[in-house]
Amino acid sequence: MQSKLLLVTPPFTQLNTAYPATAYLKGFLEEHDVSVSHCDLSIELFTSVFTGEFLADIFQEAEDLGNDLYPEMREMKKQYIYRVDKVIGFLQKNDIETAHEILETDFLPVGHRLKDVNTEIKWEAGDEGIIDKAKHYSTLFIEEIGDFIQANVDEFFAFTKYAEQIATSASSFDQLDEFLRYQPTLIEDEMLNILEEHIETHAPNLIGFTIPFPGNLFAALRCAQFIKQFYPDIQVAFGGGYCNTELRSLEDPRIFEIVDFISLDDGEGPLLKMLEYLDGKVEIDELERTYVLEDEKVVFKNKLPNTIHHHQDLPAPNYLGLPYDKYVSFLDVVNPMHRMWTDKRWNKLTISHGCYWRQCSFCDVSLDYIGNYQNTTAEILVDKIEKIIADTGISGFHFVDEAAPPKMLKAMSKELIKRDLSVTWWTNIRFEKTFNFELCELMAKAGCIAVTGGLEVASDRLLGKMKKGVDIAQVTRVTNNFSENGIMVHAYLMYGFPTETQQETIDSLEVVRQLFEKNCIQSGFWHLFTTTVHSPIGNNPDEFGIKITGPEFQGFAQNDLWHEDPEGTEHTTYTQGLNRALNSYLNREGLERDIEEWFDFPVTPTSHPEDLIESFLS
Repeated sequence: MQSKLLLVTPPFTQLNTAYPATAYLKGFLEEHDVSVSHCDLSIELFTSVFTGEFLADIFQEAEDLGNDLYPEMREMKKQYIYRVDKVIGFLQKNDIETAHEILETDFLPVGHRLKDVNTEIKWEAGDEGIIDKAKHYSTLFIEEIGDFIQANVDEFFAFTKYAEQIATSASSFDQLDEFLRYQPTLIEDEMLNILEEHIETHAPNLIGFTIPFPGNLFAALRCAQFIKQFYPDIQVAFGGGYCNTELRSLEDPRIFEIVDFISLDDGEGPLLKMLEYLDGKVEIDELERTYVLEDEKVVFKNKLPNTIHHHQDLPAPNYLGLPYDKYVSFLDVVNPMHRMWTDKRWNKLTISHGCYWRQCSFCDVSLDYIGNYQNTTAEILVDKIEKIIADTGISGFHFVDEAAPPKMLKAMSKELIKRDLSVTWWTNIRFEKTFNFELCELMAKAGCIAVTGGLEVASDRLLGKMKKGVDIAQVTRVTNNFSENGIMVHAYLMYGFPTETQQETIDSLEVVRQLFEKNCIQSGFWHLFTTTVHSPIGNNPDEFGIKITGPEFQGFAQNDLWHEDPEGTEHTTYTQGLNRALNSYLNREGLERDIEEWFDFPVTPTSHPEDLIESFLS
């Protein structure tokens, strides 16, 4: 009998569009005559929970448990129950008629988020502004319900993650094992009901879970536990970003009580070998990059050389079968760049595999998804774009590369224009000098509306230590080239890099202020530096002036490391001030304020001149 495979994205990932992993695997495996079904359990569970019928059960469960946080919501529960179906329908369709209805006085209950809604937001004129305003109010309404669920019914509930707190830095399996022994919550029961429907419909003998983030792990474990209890003949496989980064040193056998295979790196080859093994075509030692349990011990099976499935030769991801009518458009942050992550439908596609630069000292450059760079041709890439548009009916693309290569962006843009293909797209790039005005102009003509890129710490000394291959002057000119061509720019910002001083943190914020002031960037986000076991810094901490202090590896996950930075400042004290300033800049406010005013403690003034960015532009 030939194997039948069901691929599952467990809760919670993105709710506005399909996560691409299962679509990539489906496209590949079907070319190898494998029967593949896939489901997005994330959006299916969300749309099952946020219904009037289920919400009534939520309020009843809270009462049965004797929990009464957010009592004002309990008092208005009928309004939440009666309105939730209409609101979810609107977030799925974004129609103007329902938008008007939602904005009528007394339609939505005024809970703890809506009562503090920012009434000074300047909405666009006409229908677009009305729809956006209704979308924002609806998002706050849904978030209020989420707050109630987390506080009263299921402490693990969150919109883009589930039980993330027990999966993050889980060097030991102990806590996960403990929570798996508890009875499933009301939310988890609903998730398992949906999973059971898919199992009964598709009758697979292998179910594969893609686990991109820590916030997907526990839900996947709970599903695997259910499968082993009620469908013991079905095999279970785990893979995805979490496994690739966190489980490379796996020793603890307990996870194999409910999981049969855990694969690392690209899933195409390992899954194909698993299926051949289950069909009796190969022995277990033929598996590639896959953990199994043998004689009560975790064993890594990796037949060398691995079968090569080059990026150029892979078919287009196959999104058919995913419930595109169920995805919702949230609008929690009005900033136009931030909303791209939570609003609108995007087809996700990679231009190239890995990173063409792969030198940044803070990055996981030793791992396959970054270190193994493979390219394709513009013709093949645009062929895939056309197929995906035909499959999904969506012409918006998010190219999810680590760093999209400028040469490929140029070739792709020319090919899109040549075929007169009307698409809208955005991607992640490095702010390198190749992005001159002419290339940015070409990309805009081909449908590019935004780019994201790592400015990191805006200090030339630290950019050198990071091996970013850019300096502030270059970043200024490149971001200006994009902005001059109407392409929005979002900058990933970092603070707390090893040996970073207070002066460098303050100067970095001043650079960011001036970049906003000159409209070189329109959006940004601060990340506190974390060293990982797979990065050059994690492997050579002495070279970067830090000391690794933990955590002690206890057989399960290993990725984030704790460190001491004796040369640098106390980085976490700057979090609030940096975010306060950035949030103001995002709204084009506070650009005239002195940098020191954002902090609740004395800081050194910036050492940069007021015209630093202007001087680079001239």
